[in-house]
Amino acid sequence: MKHANKKLGESCFAASINIMSKVGKVPVAILEGVSVEISGQTLKFKGAQGELSYVVPKQVTVSNDNNQLVFAPANDSKEARALWGTSRSQVENMVTGVKDGFKIEMELKGTGYRAKLNGKLLELSLGYSHDIKFAIPADVKIEVPSQTEIIVSGVDKQKVGQIAAEIRSFRPPEPYKGKGVHRKGDFVRRKEGKKK
Repeated sequence: MKHANKKLGESCFAASINIMSKVGKVPVAILEGVSVEISGQTLKFKGAQGELSYVVPKQVTVSNDNNQLVFAPANDSKEARALWGTSRSQVENMVTGVKDGFKIEMELKGTGYRAKLNGKLLELSLGYSHDIKFAIPADVKIEVPSQTEIIVSGVDKQKVGQIAAEIRSFRPPEPYKGKGVHRKGDFVRRKEGKKK
């Protein structure tokens, strides 16, 4: 029985390796309007929305083949296979980011909850005794179309998501009345309040 379980575990692990490698096998198309410069393991991207750079791990090789970035593991190690797919996904996000950028829309739900821009600060009224003043990073843009709407945008997908998560953390949605800072499209599980 133990031998059978070991064989099953080995086959599952092998399958997971193959699944991960499928991501890395797909070339990243260099979109129109995007230029890519390869210098050793460093990739530099330039597009309409800005510039980004990425250092590919030494366990992964990258080349430009007919306006497509092709990735391959430098060896057969487990680490190289894991970094293969990760590197490819990171680069795809950067190509998209410098061309079109990324955007996360948020909304404030709650009586008196509101947001406004004051220079390089985002000021939030979220039911506390004081307003929260959030310094906007230079590489991220924040817009406030209305008092209850916030739009976070930028070329770096990870950075945009991180800033949106920080803003949400000031007042995460609570499950009873749904008050808080919501990311549009997110599902918040609601609970029924106590009955008298």
